[in-house]
Amino acid sequence: MTNASAGGPRVLLRRLREEMAAQSSPQKRLDKIVHLIAQSVVAEVCSLYLIRDGSALELFATEGLRPDAVHITRLRVGEGLVGDIAAHARPLNLFDAQAHPAYVYRPETGEEVYKSLMGVPILRGGRVVGVVLVQNRTMRHYSEEEVEALETVAMVIAEMLAAGGLTQLGSEDDVESPPDRPHYVSGAVISDGIALGHAVLHEPRVHVEHLIAEDVDSEQLRLENAVYELRSSIDQMLNTSDLSHAGEHREVLQAYRMFANDRGWLRRMIEVIKTGLTAEASVERVQNDTRARMMRQTDPYLRDRLHDLDDLANRLLRHLIGLGPSSASDDLPVDAIVIARNMGPAELLDYDKDRLRGLILEEGSSNAHVAIVARALGIPTIGRASGILDRIEQSDAVILDGDTGEIYVRPTQDVIEAYSEKARFRARKQAQYKAIRHEASVTKDGIEISLNLNAGLLVDLPHLAESGAEGIGLFRTELQFMIASTLPSQREQTQLYSSVLDSAGERPVVFRTLDIGGDKILPYMKAETEENPALGWRALRIALDRPSLLRHQVRALLGAAEGRELHLMFPMVAEVAEFVKAKALVDKELARLEKFNKPRPSKLVVGTMLEVPALIWQLDALLPLVDFVSIGSNDLLQFFFASDRGNPRVSDRYDHLSPAVLNMLRSIVVKCREYDVTLTLCGEMANKPLEAMALIGLGFRRISMSPAAIGPVKMMLRSLDAAHLERFMESLYLRGDASLRVELEEFAKNEGILIG
Repeated sequence: MTNASAGGPRVLLRRLREEMAAQSSPQKRLDKIVHLIAQSVVAEVCSLYLIRDGSALELFATEGLRPDAVHITRLRVGEGLVGDIAAHARPLNLFDAQAHPAYVYRPETGEEVYKSLMGVPILRGGRVVGVVLVQNRTMRHYSEEEVEALETVAMVIAEMLAAGGLTQLGSEDDVESPPDRPHYVSGAVISDGIALGHAVLHEPRVHVEHLIAEDVDSEQLRLENAVYELRSSIDQMLNTSDLSHAGEHREVLQAYRMFANDRGWLRRMIEVIKTGLTAEASVERVQNDTRARMMRQTDPYLRDRLHDLDDLANRLLRHLIGLGPSSASDDLPVDAIVIARNMGPAELLDYDKDRLRGLILEEGSSNAHVAIVARALGIPTIGRASGILDRIEQSDAVILDGDTGEIYVRPTQDVIEAYSEKARFRARKQAQYKAIRHEASVTKDGIEISLNLNAGLLVDLPHLAESGAEGIGLFRTELQFMIASTLPSQREQTQLYSSVLDSAGERPVVFRTLDIGGDKILPYMKAETEENPALGWRALRIALDRPSLLRHQVRALLGAAEGRELHLMFPMVAEVAEFVKAKALVDKELARLEKFNKPRPSKLVVGTMLEVPALIWQLDALLPLVDFVSIGSNDLLQFFFASDRGNPRVSDRYDHLSPAVLNMLRSIVVKCREYDVTLTLCGEMANKPLEAMALIGLGFRRISMSPAAIGPVKMMLRSLDAAHLERFMESLYLRGDASLRVELEEFAKNEGILIG
């Protein structure tokens, strides 16, 4: 490491490997490691800090500082220069460390005489497990080659620490609970359903045993051959009969293939091989660095793409080591519940669908590619299951409740019995819902309620017939844009919209124009940095600033609907003038069709989403201009309560069944009746029978919901006297309670209304 060639680092790596294989105590091996690094770098100090208790960095070994400071000196993550390196997972290279504003002095170390400092994070699985740094009395700036070499050494140290269990030295805080004890984890629902089965660990990380290269050229050739095999295997996957008709999740895999063919990815791994690591270790090193950077991204799209990159790195490692593509190649139990830190879409498709009962992700989100595929396949899935991999072993019994986000590992017998009964009850209920799917959605007193479903992908469309829905009350057109690697062409958009209308047949479909921005980031669109994205440049605001985007989409919708009825609505309208401008763009496209004598829709129905509270006070001006209004309850109530629905600390703070919410919604119902404008509510509020009951009591006669909610809501309304409920609710609007949930539940119980 004292010269720019790779020979220096490789010599140090071999010496480290020899030392770690020696028969000595863990502490003596760590002491020898820092001695060897200091000697190789020609540094007066080399220190090794390791993460303890999840938030503190403890000095584990040092060459040059006072020995008494070992296991005494501690810094919080983010505190001092060592804490800064750990917090940001990035190197520091300082000419005069003491002049840095983050510098913190610990008198027990005796480090006040040292000026220059170079430190790098020790990464494992993209997570910081420690920091290694060197110091000198003289002020010097370490070269890029020296920083790169120390990063390579840090990667080897991470593997050695894990293999030797050295992070457990003298710690009582790290003692785990007995491995056979029942454990409970709560996560976020991605795809609903209940699964009882046995754990299959996906093994997102392959253990790399051979780290140090004997022949750099042969390692580079091995890597290039493995990358070629990886790309070929992905091409074969895309050409299988199972995926030839996959619709949107085929586009997901196309985007995944784009990552595999990225030249920069291969070039970076080759650069790492030249520092002295094997092909396998270079894959691990590059993915560690990538993961550390992307885990700190605030952009949700970039964080979700990390799963695809992890998947690719894992597949590449398996090609190099000669293993099957994933755990899916092993014999699966008939009731497999796959557990993974994260997963790309291709790896999920490797599993036998007849044996796969559920999926649990330690990370993951509802917008991740794997989530789209899981929902398409109807696999109960829970994400953000923090710490699940630390508490579960292969073949452990697992219960996954995709309705509530609850996970039970090694459940007790009473929990098993309770969930077995819940699963049987759910099956019976599903049979009951299926039996009434063709029955009319009519209350006991003869009021017709139109039940529609929310959709956004072609794979959602079979739910129309399965659920008995009357139509699609909300088709989210942005999902096609979000899962594609490039902007969908007008032809591609037309094909999708035409397929949706073909599948719906005589049932109406309400297309919402592009609702992007906020938490919906397109991979090919520059993300805007905003303090409050939900309140920022999104949806119709983008469309009016970029009118060609909206005009191309409207042109595609008109083309798809030729000779058929088209329902179109605009999202995030905050004032009447915005609706007028958007409608004018639609009129221009209609005029264009007439000019070129092209077919038009048999009927065009144009409306607006009501999501911004300001629009409620403009209804007298708005309603004469629109054909219908659709309330987006998710955003409307978020803005109404100033409560971020993505923030778990406040998202459940306010109840949808509060007098304030019901009063607001009631005022909209009354005003729409006055102008004879069709009103629908779509969003999560319509998904639960009790909330849907309240909406009917307010006067709603059209609601749109997830496909799974239609059966329970239909069963509820068929047991309901709507007029009696409306009279009962009239007495509730002026109350000052935080919620009217208890009163409505009591009413349902007394009246025999089936709310589940």
